[in-house]
Amino acid sequence: MKIVVIGGTGLIGSKLVARLGEHGHEAVPAAPTTGVNTLTGEGVKEVLQDANVVVDVSNSPSFEDSDVMGFFRTSTTNLLDAAGAAGVGHYVALSVVGTERLPESGYLRAKLAQEELIKGAGLPYSIVHATQFFEFAGRIADSATVSGTVRLSGAAVQPMAADDVAAAVGKTAASAPLNGTVEIAGPEVFGLDQWIGTVLAARHDPREVITDPQARYFGAVPDRELLPGAGASLAQTRLSEWLTSQ
Repeated sequence: MKIVVIGGTGLIGSKLVARLGEHGHEAVPAAPTTGVNTLTGEGVKEVLQDANVVVDVSNSPSFEDSDVMGFFRTSTTNLLDAAGAAGVGHYVALSVVGTERLPESGYLRAKLAQEELIKGAGLPYSIVHATQFFEFAGRIADSATVSGTVRLSGAAVQPMAADDVAAAVGKTAASAPLNGTVEIAGPEVFGLDQWIGTVLAARHDPREVITDPQARYFGAVPDRELLPGAGASLAQTRLSEWLTSQ
């Protein structure tokens, strides 16, 4: 199949393109650096010609509330219009576990808006809800750093490796549309503070992690909302194994 990967040069996208290619698909990476810009519409119609599947794993360059909402509304609308015109038979999007449960988060509100656009477009679709990626631990620590210390709550999370995310998204893309949502997660549950503290210690990062029950995570104060449901598909890679491989 011809599978166009929007965001195909990023962390998940590049892994996904490689994996789909190994399985015999024509995987086409699409990003501004390849001449495809979903915000302006540049190159979108052309890259989707004769595509069987489009997979959107792109992300907003800015996480400010208004910026991220504008990104997902505009880019998703442009993609859906072009996919419909091209007769694409399966629209796949990567989203976040807990999107609908934390409306105080501007980022998750934007992801929910993206999902609602997809569900209302009339195209066969699949949405993959993933938990946090191991690879984003550093970014999370940086965003929570105040005066040299990292302030995070003990909210429960079940993070996973980007390789496992790409594998799950690739499997979904190569299968029949779900017209629904599937959840994927890592094999272990941590406190958010515990997870980030473990990664920082393994990297010999001197920052202290302070547990603050009121610390916000992308604008929200989660408890167990970021955990997947009982029917989630669990990946195999444990945090200790991932840290050893880095």
